Amino acid sequence: MSRSLQEAKHVLEYPYRRSVGPVLGRFFGALAEGRIEGVRTQTGHVLVPPQEYDPQTGEATGEPVAVASTGVVTAWAWVDRPRPKHPLANPFAWALVQLDGADTALLHVVDAGEMARMKTGMRVRARFRDERVGEIRDIACFEPEEAR
Repeated sequence: MSRSLQEAKHVLEYPYRRSVGPVLGRFFGALAEGRIEGVRTQTGHVLVPPQEYDPQTGEATGEPVAVASTGVVTAWAWVDRPRPKHPLANPFAWALVQLDGADTALLHVVDAGEMARMKTGMRVRARFRDERVGEIRDIACFEPEEAR
C-alpha cells in the first residue's frame, strides 16, 4: 500500500506592539532630531543606549544627557558578505561604539569600506539618515572620522 505525503504551509506569528516608555521614547525622539542622548545613573555614569534602571545597582536612572555623535570602537566583527536583512548592502563591521560622553557602548554598524581600515580604538562619527522617524536606524551607520 503506498501513501502520498501532503504538505500545507502554516504561519504561526504573534504580532504585538510595544510601548517604549519615557526613557527610550526620549532617546528615539532625539535620534529623529539628529541627536544622541543617554541617561545618567545615580552613581554618575552615562548609559547609551539609555535604560530605565541602572544595571549595576537596580536603581532608577536620572536625567537625560546629551552625548556626542563621535566616539571610539571598543570591539568589532567584520561582515564580508551582508545578508538581505543586514543594515548595509556592502561589507561592514558590527561594532560596539562608546560615544564621547558615555560610559557604555552602543551596538551599531561601521561602514569602513574594507576590513583593513577597522581597528579597536578607531574614532568614528554617526551618519544620520536624511529622513528620520525616531528609531535606531535613524543612525544609518558610523564611519571613520578621517572619512569626512
